[in-house]
Amino acid sequence: MSIFEAGMLICFGAAWPTNILKTVRSKSTKGKSLLFLVIVIMGYICGIIHKILYSRDIVLALYIINICMVLTDLTLSLYYKRKESTEEKSLVK
Repeated sequence: MSIFEAGMLICFGAAWPTNILKTVRSKSTKGKSLLFLVIVIMGYICGIIHKILYSRDIVLALYIINICMVLTDLTLSLYYKRKESTEEKSLVK
């Protein structure tokens, strides 16, 4: 187990709940990049695959927790983006 890898995942993991809360409170996707979230998810998937194939240890749990939080943020972002799109269409009519 790498203490530095665990530290990185803990720091990233501490940031995601704040980002999720911001999305829920603002009910907006303004300033959010869906592409960024997808790229982060891909990075976590690569980390998970590496852990499964080469280095199974407790750090795998941190990857799974983090990817769940990013998927939550992505889901909320897609939901609010769809809602914003629907509201914009209704204002145009």
